[in-house]
This record gives sequence, structure tokens and C-alpha cells, in this order.
Amino acid sequence: MLNLFVESVGSRATGTDVIILNKFISTSAILSVNITFRHLDVIILVLKRAISLQFKQISQAYEVLSDAKKRDLYDKGGEQAIKEGGSGGGFGSPMDIFDMFFGGGGRMQRERRGKNVVHQLSVNLEDLYNGATRKLALQKNVICDKCEGRGGKKGAVECCPNCRGTGMQIRIHQIGPGMVQQIQSVCMECQGHGERISPKDRCKSCNGRKIVREKKILEVHIDKGMKDGQKITFHGEGDQEPGLEPGDIIIVLDQKDNTVFTRRGEDLFMCMDIQLVEALCGFQKPISTLDNRTIIITSQPGSIIKHGDIKCVLNEGMPIYRRPYEKGRLIIEFKVNFPESGFLSSDKLSLLEKLLPERKEVEESEEMDQVELLDFDPAQERRRHYNGEAYEDDEHHPRGVHRIFFTWDW
Repeated sequence: MLNLFVESVGSRATGTDVIILNKFISTSAILSVNITFRHLDVIILVLKRAISLQFKQISQAYEVLSDAKKRDLYDKGGEQAIKEGGSGGGFGSPMDIFDMFFGGGGRMQRERRGKNVVHQLSVNLEDLYNGATRKLALQKNVICDKCEGRGGKKGAVECCPNCRGTGMQIRIHQIGPGMVQQIQSVCMECQGHGERISPKDRCKSCNGRKIVREKKILEVHIDKGMKDGQKITFHGEGDQEPGLEPGDIIIVLDQKDNTVFTRRGEDLFMCMDIQLVEALCGFQKPISTLDNRTIIITSQPGSIIKHGDIKCVLNEGMPIYRRPYEKGRLIIEFKVNFPESGFLSSDKLSLLEKLLPERKEVEESEEMDQVELLDFDPAQERRRHYNGEAYEDDEHHPRGVHRIFFTWDW
């Protein structure tokens, strides 16, 4: 039993584990001295790990407390600010030692920044091409002007006696002989605020909540070349709360599909239908751009455009973000529409054949079979496939057994 306990604690030993282990050893010594000494080497290893971990945490806590600059960083931004500010150590959670000393409530109080608020804004491709300004109406929390964020009259706010201003309650739960568990939860008396106000002294405007809801109009400037999913950040425009720096409002652009153009990075892609005569003899095609210009796409006579060919026009794609005078490419895929069968009479067809490059003649032999070329009908193919499966099912049916189908005429 002791062996299992020691092995489980050894991989994750903390200061609490050391206390529990000591109590457990004292109890087990009474029951079995031999077992205790048999696992003495394991116990020493656990103690070394626990002491080493605690020493590292205490050392780094002292390093922060003894340095005015690092202490100021920690007061403003917590453990993350210490990491970003270059505090050494490399330990997973070096500031946990403060929670052990101060009951775990300090870290919550050191969170000095509110949450960010994210909103999605629908835009079309023209907005991203030309740039645009949109007005966005939002509801946000602001500090109450009537009570200046106190929640009540001056002097009416008192420290919560239940949690002593920490906003947290700590309960000790015994989980076994000599083993206890510390459970931390939000104080029910003050709802985690660390203070309370008598109902008669509460602010009538915010009802003691210190904040009120307010409508906010934001002007969102969409720059040329911005992309679908790009974020526009309004720093400090998030919900306000006493003692906290407001978070940010983050606008995420959601681009709607365009009927003509598809964006691919900095390029614009489109399909263009042309007739066979245009593919062979050249053409001029107008295109309306996203900024309401008209450009002419020209294919010179003698320059053959094949079905599926892809061409491009330089500097007619999307503006490049923060370099709006530079643009990507306009990429065009051509679809050649062929005329219907029988559009030419026999004599004109012979004339056309003389104008086109000669076709390759095939020498027929007796080993060759003539076949007929038919139009492919997908519906007929599905019926043939279904009938084939039914035929195979009949072949696998036992002899002497017949399937009978009944039909009713209504």
C-alpha cells in the first residue's frame, strides 16, 4: 500500500505531498516498520524531488520580490508579464509560491485586463477592393457615472468579512487518514468581488453593479487589399470594469462570394465563355472591374484560344494590402462554346474542311470493326447499372425458389 502511494506521489511531488507523506509514514510505521524501511530509498527520492521543486519556486519568488522592476511588472501583468519581460528560471509555474503563501486569491486579483470582444462583419469583394467605412452599433459595459464605479455611496462599500476581500473561499476537505484537499471557490457572500454594499446604499443607476450598458457606434475602416478573416482591433474599446484595463473589440471580416470574380491571394480569377469563331478568329470582350471601370480583353486574329486555356492580365487583380497602388493579376479561364450539330449545310461544311488543317486519314483493315458513336445519357447508365445488379442477384438465388412481385392498380 505504501509502495503504491509513494510511486504515485513521486512523479508529481509538491510541498503538500511532502506533508501528506510524512503523516502517512508515521501511521504506517506503527503498522509495519519493515515496509517503511524497505521503501526508504524511494521515500528519500520523493523528498528530494519535493524539496528541490519548492526551493526553485522560492528562489524565483525571491528574485521577483527583491527586484523593484520585476515586482512592478508582476503587479501590472502577473506571471505572463514576468515571462515576456525576460525573467529567467524556465520553470512551468514559478509564481505558484505566492498562491501557497497568500491563499490562492492573489492571482485572480492581479488579472488587470478585461476580456476581448469579437464581432463578425460581413463585407463584399468590392469593399475589400476599393476600401470602405462601415458603422457598427454595439452594446458594451461602461463604468457607472453616477457612483463613479463604486456601486454605492462614498464610504458605503465595505470589505467582505467572509473572504476578507480576496473574493475566494478556501475549504479544507479530508480525503483520507492524514490526507487533506484544499478546495478554492468563488465567495458566495460577495460573488467574488471581495466587498459588499448595503441594499439601501446601492447606486440607483447601476444597482450596485458598478457598470451600466451603453450603446457604442464604431467606425470600421476597411483598407484596400484586406482579406477574408482579417482582424481589425479597437484597443481599449471592450467592456469596462472597475480596477481592470478594458479589453479590445476585435472585428473579423467575413467576405461574401462574388458572382464573377473569385479571390486567390492577390489575384482575381474568372471564367469567360467565347464562341468557336472567337476562339479561332480573335475577339474583343469587355469586363466590368470591381471599381466600376471597363477593360477590353483582346485576342488577335490567328491566336487560337483552346477550351480550358488560362490567360492573365497584369495589374488588374486585388490591391496589395498597405501597397494599394500595386495589384495582383486577373486570371481568366476560357470556355469555348461549340455550335450545335447541323449548323452548316453540306456544301459549306466541305468549304470549311478545306479551310481547316487536314485531318489524318485512317487506313481500314479487315481486323477493324465499325462502331456507332452515341450521346452519353447518365440516367440510362444508372438504369443499366441497377438492372445489372438485379441480374446478379437473380444468379445468386437458389434454384427452385422464385421471387414473386405483386402490383396493384389503384
